[in-house]
Amino acid sequence: QVQVVESGGGLVQPGGSLRLSCAASGSIFSINAMGWYRQAPGKQRELVATIASGGGINYADSVKGRFTISRDNAKTTVYLQMNSLKPEDTAVYYCKMTLRVAAWALLREYWGQGTQVTVSS
Repeated sequence: QVQVVESGGGLVQPGGSLRLSCAASGSIFSINAMGWYRQAPGKQRELVATIASGGGINYADSVKGRFTISRDNAKTTVYLQMNSLKPEDTAVYYCKMTLRVAAWALLREYWGQGTQVTVSS
């Protein structure tokens, strides 16, 4: 069984910073990609940033230059460093891991439970 657990959300003032973490554990053969998504009230879930197993990184235009995605050496934990936060960054942030549980298994997506980020004065 695979678990994906996020941490690091909270309340921050505009212009402040937060760092989110997401760790995958359990029966994992390989992780193909890791990503952060967010969903604000009344809006659809949207991509924030992704990092592929080969190191390729993709950001939403709205966070380029402010957010940085990275991972640990074991490639089972992904981070999202968020700087210069704006009120419009307020959302529930979700981590997604695309992985295989065995060499013969298909790629599957596993989502975390979400962590609230609120940017307000």
